[in-house]
Amino acid sequence: MKTKTDKELSELKDGEGNLLSPILSGNVKNYLIDIDGTVTEDIPNEEPERMATCEPFADALVTLNKWYDEGHIICFFTSRTETHREVTTEWLNRNGFKYHSLLMGKPRGGNYHWIDNHLVKATRYRGEFTDLIEKEVTIEVFDDGQHE
Repeated sequence: MKTKTDKELSELKDGEGNLLSPILSGNVKNYLIDIDGTVTEDIPNEEPERMATCEPFADALVTLNKWYDEGHIICFFTSRTETHREVTTEWLNRNGFKYHSLLMGKPRGGNYHWIDNHLVKATRYRGEFTDLIEKEVTIEVFDDGQHE
């Protein structure tokens, strides 16, 4: 059975007709969203008892559910471990978060550098969910031998 996400994917082929990894169609975005310190208070894995009782950030709940309702894909990507899956799922559902998936075990410590064959955009959360704007910034890329 195809999921909503599968239905949003467009098939791609290389010049020889081989299938490539599909891409989302239209303006649909894959949002990977951290939990601790981003949609609720920053709770370390060493204090799991706090995970069930923390309150969501109201602006995060409203914004993420709006993105979901607009047809975007919401995936929570957290440093919580697999042992925290049940409490995390219950917390997300009890607090009314709409989402498609939950990935556990994100590396801890920050300073993330994501390398992928698809376009990746990163937004650092700084305490408030607002509309996203476009901004020019300096980024690190692989050296292709052509310096500007």
